Amino acid sequence: MNNIDISILGPQAKVDDFNTLNKCNDGKFTVGSDGVKAILATTDGKVEFIFFTSHVLAYVKSALGYPGYYPVHHNKIEKPVKAVLMDLDGTSVRSEHFWIWIIQLATASLLDNPKFELEEADLPFVSGHSVSEHLQYCVSKYCPDKTVEQARNFYFEHTHREMAEIMAGRGRTDAFTPVVGVKEFLLELKARNIKIGLVTSGLYEKAWPEILSAFRTLNMGDPAEFYDAIITAGFPIRHGHAGTLGELSPKPHPWLYAEVARVGLGMDFSQRHQIIGMEDSGAGVCSVRLAGFSCIGMAEGNIPESGTQSLCDHYCNNFNDVLKIL
Repeated sequence: MNNIDISILGPQAKVDDFNTLNKCNDGKFTVGSDGVKAILATTDGKVEFIFFTSHVLAYVKSALGYPGYYPVHHNKIEKPVKAVLMDLDGTSVRSEHFWIWIIQLATASLLDNPKFELEEADLPFVSGHSVSEHLQYCVSKYCPDKTVEQARNFYFEHTHREMAEIMAGRGRTDAFTPVVGVKEFLLELKARNIKIGLVTSGLYEKAWPEILSAFRTLNMGDPAEFYDAIITAGFPIRHGHAGTLGELSPKPHPWLYAEVARVGLGMDFSQRHQIIGMEDSGAGVCSVRLAGFSCIGMAEGNIPESGTQSLCDHYCNNFNDVLKIL
């Protein structure tokens, strides 16, 4: 392993932080063949890094059968920082417990067992990715005789009911709680003329009410006017409705972060060292890094458990720590 440049994964990266593989999961690359020097994987197995003499590729798995390969770029933070791209669930708003509960309700409906509960071991696989990937995991583990399409029907049934209750003021009061200090942090970024992008793998119909709820709680007005760009995973494809791309290309794929920066903020890839992503999930960290940006990991998510902390330039406990870095 001494013959690979591990620093391309992050300034804090060490070989021992990853699982060492002899062959890529899809069998396309093997150490010692076709110029492959080493293959390292995050400890959750979601992303594998294939090291060649002159470059590194990242292999992103897919629970739905559509994986992808992406180049890994060297990253660094150049000041002044011009843009901060922030994850929604966990980083800006505490809501993961609510969406995991919805996944649990959908699985319980599939099983026709209202007492069903997810296990602690399930948590890394039912947060941070797309709805369909979360549901595919539950279907595969708990009810393999069912389909992800059936699970999606139940998921949206529960989501529509609970979101309507929340918007009417009758739902769970603990569903969406702004992270402590987020208002002050956002206002400070504005004062420094740093562009702010909000990035979520959540579908629009679940993400937008969450954003609105948080801004109402914070008394910050219209989030669409406050943020310089907001991107969600779009609208779900289902019978009778037109959907948009989002379920096959969410985190840990790079496209949400790449699009919000290039299209939403108008920042070219050559400016990537002045763009920072903030994430609390392993999938999100990989998404930021594969988009070419430096990542600040936020505590209280699943970054350590996923084995992606080494991909972060910094790992912070609160927003004040982030401001010191900026």
